[in-house]
Amino acid sequence: MNTPQMLWTGRVLTGLFALFMLGASVTPKLLQMPIAEETMAQLGWPAGYALMIGFIELACLALYLFPRTSVLGGMLMMGLLGGAMATQIRAGSPLFSHILFSVYLGLFMWGGLWLRDPRFRALFPVTQESSETATLQIQN
Repeated sequence: MNTPQMLWTGRVLTGLFALFMLGASVTPKLLQMPIAEETMAQLGWPAGYALMIGFIELACLALYLFPRTSVLGGMLMMGLLGGAMATQIRAGSPLFSHILFSVYLGLFMWGGLWLRDPRFRALFPVTQESSETATLQIQN
């Protein structure tokens, strides 16, 4: 189950995720835009942490985009998104628009990886039949 449509859909999802992370999160922090520091302050973060978090996000994103380290990058990015979710919970943000936004991003990120990487699909098959096929592929 490795069609060109799956590959390209996965690449598009991955690209959209990367563009969103770069444009909405990484760039404002790395360029030290006032909005980044203001937002961090509203969420209870002390001044000066935005730049460091921006570098961590960029490193996780780079690992996610590089095929050899994409699963590691995804796991690290998910940890980062979990921290963002915890921050939103602590700040008392709205559930569906703020707190669960990290879950939405995570689903987008993992969905892109699952569609573009047959090795990842082998680890997380959708059906039992595909699970047996994946076990045979891994053994070979």
